[in-house]
Amino acid sequence: MSRNEADTRATLIDPKLKAAGWEDTQVKREHYYQRDHAYTQGRVILVGDRVRRGEARKVDYLLRLSDAFPIAVVEAKAESEPAEAGLEQAKRYAQDLGLAFAYATNGHKIIEFDFFTNTSRELDRFPSPQALWERWQLNMGLTEASRVAERPAEYGADRRSNPLLHPYCSEALCGRTPFYFQEVAIREVVKRIMQGRKRVLLTMATGTGKTFVAFQVVWKLIKSGWLERQHPDRPARVLFLADRIVLRDQAYNTFAPFADGTSEPRYKIEGHPPNLTRDLYFGIYQTLWSPDENGVRLFEMFPPDFFDLVIIDECHRSGFGTWREILDHFGSAIHLGMTATPKQDENIDTYAYFCAEEPEVAIDPEHPERGTWRPPAYQYSLGRGIEDGFLATYKVHRVRTTVDATGLRLEDAIEQGAEVFVPEDVDPREVYTTPQFEREITLPDRTRAMVQHLAGLLRRFGEMEKTMVFCVDMEHARLVARLLQDEFGPETGLSNYAVPIISEEGEEGRRALEAFADSDKPAPVVATTAELLSTGVDVPSCRNIVFMKTVSSPVLFKQIIGRGSRSSSCSSPSHPSRSSVAS
Repeated sequence: MSRNEADTRATLIDPKLKAAGWEDTQVKREHYYQRDHAYTQGRVILVGDRVRRGEARKVDYLLRLSDAFPIAVVEAKAESEPAEAGLEQAKRYAQDLGLAFAYATNGHKIIEFDFFTNTSRELDRFPSPQALWERWQLNMGLTEASRVAERPAEYGADRRSNPLLHPYCSEALCGRTPFYFQEVAIREVVKRIMQGRKRVLLTMATGTGKTFVAFQVVWKLIKSGWLERQHPDRPARVLFLADRIVLRDQAYNTFAPFADGTSEPRYKIEGHPPNLTRDLYFGIYQTLWSPDENGVRLFEMFPPDFFDLVIIDECHRSGFGTWREILDHFGSAIHLGMTATPKQDENIDTYAYFCAEEPEVAIDPEHPERGTWRPPAYQYSLGRGIEDGFLATYKVHRVRTTVDATGLRLEDAIEQGAEVFVPEDVDPREVYTTPQFEREITLPDRTRAMVQHLAGLLRRFGEMEKTMVFCVDMEHARLVARLLQDEFGPETGLSNYAVPIISEEGEEGRRALEAFADSDKPAPVVATTAELLSTGVDVPSCRNIVFMKTVSSPVLFKQIIGRGSRSSSCSSPSHPSRSSVAS
């Protein structure tokens, strides 16, 4: 009688893997396999006001050379089924995980698919870890592998010194381990750096952990000694460059595991003169651009070859224009750009700069007439994050006031007794519509009506759930915060239930932002802002996103939604985020 799948795996496949040198994960933590490895969490599905998880995607076997380097998947079928039945499934899993090799087997026949050649072949045994490592190195043409092309480096010999194989920063030290898509991103960046590329781009949706990926990349490059081996005469140095203090400080905190208690390699660049004795630098463009009393800008005080790697956060917004001179000054360094924005007309220069060394591929292989482009090293979209269950889906509650639906005729408003003040240098419109509200004309009663409606929603969904409200400008943000405070302050007993966060400058604004982002602090509950929280700022416990302004860009809408869509790092991982669009 033929064995079922479970028996096939236990009596036929497991022994063949072990014979090839792959160990059970419980036996040895190098060149091992993991059974039934779930690499997604399952989509968060809304059923009314309740949620459930969809089915997680998992592989029968994930073959790893180390904890930090998966290399192949194996899809198992029952002994009575043809091995070919699992091949397409194995290929899909391997593509998800960014792996070069996929195997399908019924315990007797083994079919290998090689993504380097895009061909399959039948085998009578699984390849050994060393054999796969050699093939992977030679096909990638890595600098270190090519030096010994006749006999690539032994797996065991260079496990700690090769940044690809070097362990991630441990969960005990940094609080988490990378998800599968973060592993792919880390591997793709490190691979390109080892190949000698100087410009690399990551495009990952808001909320998917770009800073954590950058940290793990740096951890591997420095702890393996690879960066320092490029110039043994001096230590490796990295610059993390942002355009806002809050993003700089978030990165500084993420890189905390580098501080081992005996030394502090991190340094915030905050003014003249710079400290030139550290290894990890964190700065914003504005500070680096600032001149001293002699007109020398701060970035010019660093030697041009001072940094090995420059990480540019939110590079679609801040890497060019005025600040391009800073990047050019450190032009010999590797530049790693990070963005949540897919390629579009307004950021075409960003993609051209960071993707110049990428191979040109068809935009749509099935429609070659659409042309070609150079993609980033890795892309992970908001839609994919939601599908995988790492980002929560969101529910939209749309609100429209009467005046938004019909517009405001100035003559009608005056006839109804409204007081209208028109500055001398302004030509009033006959009719005002939503895009002009709070920009060209202020409507306090409209804002009060919208706040009252929002208060009703918060009471329904949970008045203590962290909420971001995006307003038209600073004055509008202050008014909305005051009205919400008046609404909920008496019943919650909180003097800072709602606060405007209109600037990160100054100690007060910084404290308010840090308190709002801290999941363990009950207040502030609501933060109102204009643009400050739109991208980059990490608020893992946010449940509600409210727009009291028009948002014309779908990309910006998705980035803002991403601030409240984190699933795995939220205090309530099974809950969807809610988006209230008030117009």
